[in-house]
Amino acid sequence: MRLARPGVDTLQWFGLFGAALVWTVQHVLAFGVDVARCSPANVRWGVDQRAWQIALLAVAVVLVVASEAAAVTVLRETRGVEDSDPPPDGRRHFFAVAASVGNVLFLVIILMDGLAQLALSPCRQA
Repeated sequence: MRLARPGVDTLQWFGLFGAALVWTVQHVLAFGVDVARCSPANVRWGVDQRAWQIALLAVAVVLVVASEAAAVTVLRETRGVEDSDPPPDGRRHFFAVAASVGNVLFLVIILMDGLAQLALSPCRQA
């Protein structure tokens, strides 16, 4: 059974790697915002750490939900296919199952990371 819908490979890869990439970017940018907030140059820049963290968290959550939707779409397209079926359909089904579970885990990681950034004060010594 060959999937007739074009772009299903793009959905498969976005579903599989999208959430991991989003979390990486969100985490690095959140760290950068904290460093900028604590910098002496912030007196002139006026970086609003809370607003940036909320924006980063909101964008990350939306992108991870889109990645999950892509994974679920591929999963629905490969309904009736087993993981051990010949490629590419068996591979797509396997990756879609893995992506569906992984995206939920990355969503929880992103929420914990973003809420911790909001709850903790970045400008204190350890």
